[in-house]
Amino acid sequence: MREHDYEIVLTDHLGEGLVAVAEGSTIFEHVRLESVHEGVLVTGEVDTTAVGECGRCLRDISLPVEVEFQELFAYPGQEASDFEVHDDHVDLESLVRDAVVLALPFQPVCQPDCPGLDPETGERLAEIPERNPQEATDPRWAALSSFSTDPSAGDTSTADREEK
Repeated sequence: MREHDYEIVLTDHLGEGLVAVAEGSTIFEHVRLESVHEGVLVTGEVDTTAVGECGRCLRDISLPVEVEFQELFAYPGQEASDFEVHDDHVDLESLVRDAVVLALPFQPVCQPDCPGLDPETGERLAEIPERNPQEATDPRWAALSSFSTDPSAGDTSTADREEK
């Protein structure tokens, strides 16, 4: 068994969409390599930081990415495997890339309860908490807006019944 620590500077970004690990970022890897009968068992941990924007309010964010992975690299000629040992070496690039990209959130947020943007003005709702959003009225229901749901606001039929 051997253990190694690596610091790798990315030459290309990892991920697409709202967040990604940017080109030039550093990935910290701790890898344990174990010789087993079928090949080399690789267990590792990856730590890095993804940058992008919040999916609700479009604020710039930075998210820690911590991923664990484990894969068996089979010796050539052994059972079918996606990963093989080549000249006593294992190539971790695609394994690490896949693990990091799959760990990135699809809809990242700056905070769990981010209210997003005001649909009318485009302002961040977190910056104007005293604002009460107006409810949009469907024009198909406009004729009913003159009726009240308050029983004391003009419906005398129930009041007349109680007096009798």
